[in-house]
Amino acid sequence: MSAEQAFPTIVSVSIRAPFAWLAAGWQDFRAAPGASLFYGLAFVGMGFLLNALFASRPHITLALGTGFTLIGPFLTIGIYDLSRRRQRGEKPQLAASLSAWRANPGAIGFYAIILLLLFAGWARVSVLLVALLFEGSMPSVATFLQHLVFSGENAAFLVIYIGVGAGFALLVFALSVVSIPLMMDRGTDTVTAMIASFLALTRSFPAMLVWAALIAALVFAGLATFYLGLALTGPLVGHATWHAYRAAVAPR
Repeated sequence: MSAEQAFPTIVSVSIRAPFAWLAAGWQDFRAAPGASLFYGLAFVGMGFLLNALFASRPHITLALGTGFTLIGPFLTIGIYDLSRRRQRGEKPQLAASLSAWRANPGAIGFYAIILLLLFAGWARVSVLLVALLFEGSMPSVATFLQHLVFSGENAAFLVIYIGVGAGFALLVFALSVVSIPLMMDRGTDTVTAMIASFLALTRSFPAMLVWAALIAALVFAGLATFYLGLALTGPLVGHATWHAYRAAVAPR
């Protein structure tokens, strides 16, 4: 491996660091509100489209809606570019961010395929869990989440569903902590980027648990508001992820 392609140095971060990443991400959002909201509204639009397509099949909506979290690292690639440009002293540009994947198309494309396979696997498992464990008639899409959380019915289904879903999410998180920012910024190959992400997780495990919990809370808030909250929380997580990468991977 050449010096230019040397394996990235992973450093440990403080348990309080994730809050600093969110604060820095919020500053990025404020510095490029139009471009950030473009991505946020795109997430909202995808949610609305999902509901429209599967209005009569809430179990499909549940599977695909929660599955968005698994492909989120790829969907927010343009937001990483906005933060990267601002950190470099450049003006964040929406047009340029839309083609950010071109910085390393082979590696990023391969990584996207991995995420899509995990997404497809989760969607299949999710539908299977509903078929096997959900008791009673299916509520409508509009009341499905409220029914699961507040009705007290299907408690066993909810616990198992969350547990299995958390397993998928943890796997993606372990492979995604710094992967795409690293591939964008340094031209790293997919396998190296995923190994670096896993090392970032293990070397700062308490901090990364906090970071994962914050991401989960922000995404849940977005989904629980019928996707409207994703207009804000989606870009915020994307911007903050760039700063997580900058904190966890030592400069060259």
